[in-house]
Amino acid sequence: MRRGTAGRDGVHGRRMKSSGGIASVWLVVGWGASAWVGNGYAQDAAADVTAATSASNAVTRPALRSNRWQEDWSALADPAQRMQWGDALKYIALSSDDPLSYLSLGANLRERVEVSDAPNFGAGGARNNTYVLQRLQVHADLRFATYWQAFVQVEDARTVNKRVIGGADRNPWDLRLAFVAYVRTFDAGTFKARAGRQDFAFDLQRFVSLRDGPNVRQSFDAIWADWETGAWRFIGFVSQPVQYSDAHPFDDTSNRHFRFDTLRVERLLWGQDELSAYYSLYSRDQARYLDAVGDEHRDVYDLRFAGRAGALDWDLEGMTQRGHVGDARIDAWGAGARMGYTWGFAPWKPRLGLQLDAASGDRHRNDGTLGTFNPLFPNGYYFTLAGFTGYTNLRHIKPSLTVTPMSRLTLMGAVGFQWRESTQDAVYVQPNIPLPGTAGQGGHWTGVYEQLRADYAFNANFTGAVEAVHFDVGRAIQMAGGRDGDYLGVELKFMW
Repeated sequence: MRRGTAGRDGVHGRRMKSSGGIASVWLVVGWGASAWVGNGYAQDAAADVTAATSASNAVTRPALRSNRWQEDWSALADPAQRMQWGDALKYIALSSDDPLSYLSLGANLRERVEVSDAPNFGAGGARNNTYVLQRLQVHADLRFATYWQAFVQVEDARTVNKRVIGGADRNPWDLRLAFVAYVRTFDAGTFKARAGRQDFAFDLQRFVSLRDGPNVRQSFDAIWADWETGAWRFIGFVSQPVQYSDAHPFDDTSNRHFRFDTLRVERLLWGQDELSAYYSLYSRDQARYLDAVGDEHRDVYDLRFAGRAGALDWDLEGMTQRGHVGDARIDAWGAGARMGYTWGFAPWKPRLGLQLDAASGDRHRNDGTLGTFNPLFPNGYYFTLAGFTGYTNLRHIKPSLTVTPMSRLTLMGAVGFQWRESTQDAVYVQPNIPLPGTAGQGGHWTGVYEQLRADYAFNANFTGAVEAVHFDVGRAIQMAGGRDGDYLGVELKFMW
């Protein structure tokens, strides 16, 4: 099966995929969302367990996926396969003559308790905060007329006791997804298209992600199309990122003042390795940076190579950004690498990983050039769930060790070392928010953090995770009034 990183799609006749490509466990779900267990991130542990369960259950039930619209429940057209609670609602036949025409209902519930003793490193008087993040999603998936799919998902994201509410924390009862999709296979290849509110992600989600870590996932009002033929895949879309508001239900909007359009090409090499490149136009009215204010027009050029050779895996990506913000010219770049070696036949299947990241910062104030890298739509999981730092103005080295003591349990330990790329620019917290008082103060050293994470799948529908992070800050953060920080997160996730 082809391993692509922008995701394979879910409508009758589509090619579904789950490949052992880049890490010890790499499940591509939806538009490229993935479970990177080998490097310590189990974003969708339920999908992993369900896939393994399905393999021993006559491969009839689909894996539960982060993007629920990708699941194909047509196997339940056979009444003998409806053996679990709720199966009567997972497959509701629309035609006695066509088993591929049906309606499927489902839901996700995620509860997370977070303890942070120094949000934003305690700068600005931020105090210890213990709070709950709750995300409930319900969906309806309609398959009809052989090639068509209509999908709707409603989301209710709430906080309890959180003092500072960010844009990705709370969104009571709103429309998260609502699109129509068409997929058809021809002799020469497969054509796919979608129109409506949808989400998508690329690769390891360094820069374009589902934003599954925060409470509110990122959606786009978009038109998407792609063509797959042989080892090639060509993708194009125009989109308006959804802007979230929690004033009242169903008040989220998008508009022409914020756009994200992309052309992408993928090529499989030697059967499983992948080379991909894309160009994106990121435009936003009245953007604000430390050294520039005005309308932002950012041309994004990205190149990535990922693959595996025996026990060795790698994922290399580089991005350059040009354009302007107001009168300031953009000259920015970012790069990332993840590599690992897995002893697959050893007890606990240890994987030794190494992560390297770098992104530019602004080097000179008021010189007419903005060097601050924009991470676009970053993944909250990419560094840690604590959100201490973002993918802007940094150099980052992170060795890690991951083990699997039992089939449903994954343990990861890592140490991350961070510096600023430019001392004239700020230290940035997740996603790309400058920490007040750090620009031009202190040296390159940002700090070091230790991370421990455990992921456990109780069954195919119910998973849990615990993550702890301690961050020892450097002089630049101390001079801005910041201090060392500790984070603890406990998460339970149910999918039906």
